[in-house]
Amino acid sequence: MRAVALSDEHVIKFLNENYINTWVSNIELERTPSKKVLNTLRQQQGFKPFDKMHPLAQTIMKGWKKGSPADSIVISPKLELMGRLPVNETAPYSGAKGYLLFLKNALDGKMPGLNEDILQPTKTDWNMLLESGAIVDSGLKVVLTKGKPEQEVLSVFRTQDYTIVEIDVKGYKDGGMLNIEVWIGDAELAGSFHLFPSDKQPPMELSPENALTSVKNILPDERKTISHRFRHGQVFKLGAIGAYNEKSKINGFLANISVKPIPTNQSKK
Repeated sequence: MRAVALSDEHVIKFLNENYINTWVSNIELERTPSKKVLNTLRQQQGFKPFDKMHPLAQTIMKGWKKGSPADSIVISPKLELMGRLPVNETAPYSGAKGYLLFLKNALDGKMPGLNEDILQPTKTDWNMLLESGAIVDSGLKVVLTKGKPEQEVLSVFRTQDYTIVEIDVKGYKDGGMLNIEVWIGDAELAGSFHLFPSDKQPPMELSPENALTSVKNILPDERKTISHRFRHGQVFKLGAIGAYNEKSKINGFLANISVKPIPTNQSKK
């Protein structure tokens, strides 16, 4: 691949103009079982493993061709699969011209390499992740400052009770814009997220009617954003809960929480 398609100037030009190009090692995503010992040793030496629960990692793993040692995968800005080309199965996209055709077909929505089979990704066992301690659903707290304006939280939500994430933005004395991008996991449970002021306490006062802002009924594998402008440093509570018509179910969520300062000439308006 490197010696043919990726050394062709036309392919390089097309990639640079239309794609964000990157790669992920099979070892990092544990695609290579024989390398688990190596992964363990690397982690003992301080290596931070790739977060397999991240939406981007989930999309990459969905695109793998079974039995293939490596794949070229095209992913949309919304993290949807657009094309796949296994390194050992390049026909009809062989050579530099073929690879260029593969890239163009992916952008045209023809989903090259994905129509040959129906991908059936393994569902995440969110209960198992909780029981193993890999993720937690209590004591969740985010502290954002001007030196650290962004943080991610991975946890779960249920139908019965709120999962609460405390968001401390007291470091922004002049206020700012709080943005919370929420991605819902792959289990069969939609989720709603409500932003509360810190003085609201469970169980009675945490209800959608008391929320500052909300996003409701986000479907599995979808993403939405909550935005809230605050005028002084304070603490918020983000409450996550499942659809009320679903009983005894669980799903995961990843929340990217960040603050953007408001320019001084707008902060007092």
